[in-house]
Amino acid sequence: MPSAYPRAVEALKAHRARQAEEKLKAGSLYEDGGLVFATEVGTPLEPSNIDRRSFKPLLEKARLPDIRFHDLRHTCATTLLKMGQHPKFVQDLLGHANIALTLDTYSHVLPGMGDGLADAMDDALGS
Repeated sequence: MPSAYPRAVEALKAHRARQAEEKLKAGSLYEDGGLVFATEVGTPLEPSNIDRRSFKPLLEKARLPDIRFHDLRHTCATTLLKMGQHPKFVQDLLGHANIALTLDTYSHVLPGMGDGLADAMDDALGS
């Protein structure tokens, strides 16, 4: 069955191949914790290193504004909601415990959220 996300699958396959090479190179020093994203020796990534060594240089190279890595999460949620994705699915993706947090944080971007409010009240009141 073909994947619904071929670009993501290909990127992850390429990443797994690179990780296998790193594992071979590191030999017995490699600590295989089953992590998808790890250092060259299999240990968890240090957030400050991701930011300083990878993320910030990529922003600079692409001539993008200096943002926090966490801002990508907000951009993802905002984009999905603007594209009409159901807030419940966005909540699950973000790992929010309840829908209230998602809606309180991102409801300003829901397409057409306020459209027709006055008409709905008119209809409800029989005006």
